[in-house]
Amino acid sequence: MAGEKASVCVTGGGGFVASWLINLHLSKNYFVHATVRRPGDAKYAHLSAFEKASENLRLFKADLLYYDSIRSAVEGCVGVFHVASPVPSSADTVLNPEPRITDDLFVSSISAVFMDPSWPKDQVMDETCWSDTEYCRTSKIWYRLSNTEAESEVLELGKGSGLDVSTVNASSLFLIRLLKGDESVENKLRCIVDVRDVAEALILAFEKTEAEGRYICSAHMIKTDLTEVQEELRLSSEKWQRLGWNYRPLMDTVIDRVEGYRLAGLLD
Repeated sequence: MAGEKASVCVTGGGGFVASWLINLHLSKNYFVHATVRRPGDAKYAHLSAFEKASENLRLFKADLLYYDSIRSAVEGCVGVFHVASPVPSSADTVLNPEPRITDDLFVSSISAVFMDPSWPKDQVMDETCWSDTEYCRTSKIWYRLSNTEAESEVLELGKGSGLDVSTVNASSLFLIRLLKGDESVENKLRCIVDVRDVAEALILAFEKTEAEGRYICSAHMIKTDLTEVQEELRLSSEKWQRLGWNYRPLMDTVIDRVEGYRLAGLLD
């Protein structure tokens, strides 16, 4: 559900995906309530610099583990975009604090989809696929385990809540980790999606009444070399495309990002 000047809440407002989502919301004339850890912190200054932020953006100090902390942020909102790092015990807090809320969008990861060693490599994975939680647990892959359990709990809670609940399984943010100082990332097959396309997908799911359940948000597969077998990992975003989502060409993303890094002085 959506309308001009509707109010929405975005959790984890200072994060990479959330920042792009907030900017897009503002450009579409939404009022945005964004939760952050410390509203006065200088690291959130970029949010206030967005066009229309002075009139339509409010920052709220919130801890997603506590009901009373999130309550003021979601008050008056008709939708919640849960972009903060998933913690299973926070799911009920975010889903049940405000009776006016009709839509809940939960940002998960493709790590909740593909971690299944028994899946045939020649078959495409879609929204029916889930990572094997027991395998993640025994292998101590805690991030993927957390993503999978959190998303599963959100969908289960949504069944009896009366909310329209959708979860978005986006590609992982390995490039931003490099920019933040990680020395390296593993050289392997990568699923790529432009963060702007993720933001547009989230708002599309909010605005389309027929949107429900899981959505894989992945646009391109990047192989380490030309001889790498395509069957190593194949994800389908067809469900998104049926809803009307389109993603940018990979070269557009690369050119725009390089130019953005140049303007930010990261290539000097």
